Amino acid sequence: MKHLAITVTASAILLTSAVAQKIGVTLSAFEHQFLVKVREAMTEKAKELGDIGRQLNQIQTFVSQGVDAIIVNPVDTMASPKMTKLVTEAGIPLVYVNLQPAEETLPKGVAYVGSEEIVAGKLQGEAIAKLLDNKGNVVIMMGELATQAAVLRTAGLEKTVSQHPEMKIVGKQTANWRRNEAIDLMNNWLVAGTQIDAVVTNNDEMAIGAILALQQAGKDPTKVVIARIDATADGLAEMEKDNLDVTAFQNAKGQGKGAVETAVKLIKGEKVESFVWIPFELVTADNYKEYLKK
Repeated sequence: MKHLAITVTASAILLTSAVAQKIGVTLSAFEHQFLVKVREAMTEKAKELGDIGRQLNQIQTFVSQGVDAIIVNPVDTMASPKMTKLVTEAGIPLVYVNLQPAEETLPKGVAYVGSEEIVAGKLQGEAIAKLLDNKGNVVIMMGELATQAAVLRTAGLEKTVSQHPEMKIVGKQTANWRRNEAIDLMNNWLVAGTQIDAVVTNNDEMAIGAILALQQAGKDPTKVVIARIDATADGLAEMEKDNLDVTAFQNAKGQGKGAVETAVKLIKGEKVESFVWIPFELVTADNYKEYLKK
């Protein structure tokens, strides 16, 4: 694994190692800054992917090519059982990365490499409770509802907030991980006159959208507690401006490298845990500079 030759197809990636191991990689989307880092940990170049049908076709292509392992960042985690069945029936090791598959138990030869999403939500909840002195109104911006990441991050947050009687969730909607949709959602809450003390989002992009909406409305983002997940470069830049208060660092490079390492272990027949966790790390105004180069 010291030398990887990388071949890029139209919308998927084929990794070939020095020992002739071929690993097919398919990612859900490349416009998100976090997934850009995941991709860069595995390859230099790739193009944006399409929908679940296209991703299944890519997987079928990898199977027909006789690759030694397949790595998948699923477009829709609810479709992962189809992917798992397709790949395992072909006797090919399968590694899901970043977005957790729908199956609670993964069969032999299948593994997931990512961060424990519910923990990220818990970290957010504990941080905003401290910043709000355990009282205030909270709104939540969720990622795509079809993803385990959005569901579990939100669940961890809600459970933590519920432990503080004087904190209340006054709004919860999806902005699909996207900055522009977050701007629209935040505007809707502002126009409705929703009293907001904290905005908590499932990723950095939506938090930045919330900040832009507040600024466009003539409101000071520093007067609202804003928490998010991923600690991307753009998110950390907003933290430097005091616009963002807290985030949970998700190690994109760690996930990308871990996915390839896990795939190679499966190829070699080595024992691998079904779920390989890359821990989240809490990032605040006190330590964010440590993450600027990460």
